[in-house]
Amino acid sequence: MARIKKGQHWGGDWTEEKLAAFSKYVNAYLTIMNKYRDKYNWRLIYFDGFAGSGSSEHAPDTVLEDDNILLHELESANLYNPAQAELYKGAAERVLDINQRGFDIYYFVDKNQDSKLALEHRLAPYASTHNLQFRCNDANKMLSKMAEHLKTPKGTKDKSLVLLDPFGMQINWDSIANFKDTKGVDFWILVPTGVIVNRLLDKKGELRHIDRLKDFFGLEETEIRNYFYTKKHECTLFGEEDIIVKVNEPIAKIASLYLERLKTIFEFVIPKPLILYNTMNVPIYHFVFASNNSTAVKIAKDIIGK
Repeated sequence: MARIKKGQHWGGDWTEEKLAAFSKYVNAYLTIMNKYRDKYNWRLIYFDGFAGSGSSEHAPDTVLEDDNILLHELESANLYNPAQAELYKGAAERVLDINQRGFDIYYFVDKNQDSKLALEHRLAPYASTHNLQFRCNDANKMLSKMAEHLKTPKGTKDKSLVLLDPFGMQINWDSIANFKDTKGVDFWILVPTGVIVNRLLDKKGELRHIDRLKDFFGLEETEIRNYFYTKKHECTLFGEEDIIVKVNEPIAKIASLYLERLKTIFEFVIPKPLILYNTMNVPIYHFVFASNNSTAVKIAKDIIGK
């Protein structure tokens, strides 16, 4: 299982490792697809749901107001530093720079208009040779439209690669669930297991943000409580009391649950995602992969394993 070293920064080494793994997958993906796309008349679509500006200096623009806790965590752990913006080359440029026949359409989505315009300006040199489409919209809405399209007769000819790389919990489970029974779509998803979700699963089980957790996992409150908490009987001066206890290794459990949920939508899910650690050697993200193609998952496993 891949492990990011201590002392790395947002826009630095651990982000670099995540994007490097993704770029290797895209290259392998295109190598295979280019052998068959013309024969079967496939249209290849790339979809980046949180494209931002292509630079880490615009990272806060992609964070919902409720996710300010995430930026605070990143800054406290020296994982986010705007001064390192020039060290960060985003996924968009990496995908466009791959030296082989690329996608037929590239969709870059960001909810923030300034970030969308900044990315559009940054990618202008590619516009003459690539079909670039920029959308200022919520990724969840765009994913729903995409899922609907893939279920149409025309959409069944499309092969899509989706990157969902948000800072926080912006991805609603329903947006992923919409892709059930679709074919030809691969997903890479950055899951904020340690830095956000684990914090919302507080030790006492008060779950003040339960609606956010329900939307994220696509589960009811009872299911979430049963997965992450147990009741413990303790004797006190006033008799026995039921104490709520959070499970051991909750971050690993969060990742495990998300993978289980993905298995209800996709036939193949990577068993060991890429794990990103902070300076305290605590997992903050899991970079997961899901597909209905066994070869795709095998490629993802090989890349992460290396």
